[in-house]
Amino acid sequence: MTIATQWPAETQTRQTLTSALERAALCARTAADNKGRDITVLDMRGVTPLYDFFVLVNGASRRQIHTLAEEIDAAMARAGDRRLAIEGYEASKWVVQDYGDVVVHVFSPEMREYYGLEDLWADAGRVDWQRE
Repeated sequence: MTIATQWPAETQTRQTLTSALERAALCARTAADNKGRDITVLDMRGVTPLYDFFVLVNGASRRQIHTLAEEIDAAMARAGDRRLAIEGYEASKWVVQDYGDVVVHVFSPEMREYYGLEDLWADAGRVDWQRE
C-alpha cells in the first residue's frame, strides 16, 4: 500500500539537492539520531542502474520503525527531496521509502535477516556514512 504525502507549499518547489551520496548519509545520520541500529549504506552505482544508494537500518519495534521512517522523510523534505513511494508502513516489519536514487529500508531485525539484502547485493560497496 502506498501512502500519499501532502507537502507544504514551500517544499513543493524542488530545491537544489545535494548529491545522492550526501542524501544517503543524511538518511543514515537521521536513523542514528533516532536510535536506529546496524546502519549500512550500500553503493549501488556499479551494481544496478536503478538506484545509487541503499540505506539499511534496523528498528527495535513497530513504533521505532514508524519513527525512523517519518524522521528520515522529514530530514529529506528539509533537504528539498520528495519521497516518491513508501511500502510496508502499515505492517511495519519492513518499510521501504523511495527517493529515486536513494532507497531507504527500515527493517525489524527478523525481516532484515530473512531478506538478507547485504548478501543479495554483496557486490555493492559499503559507504562510510559517518564521514560523508
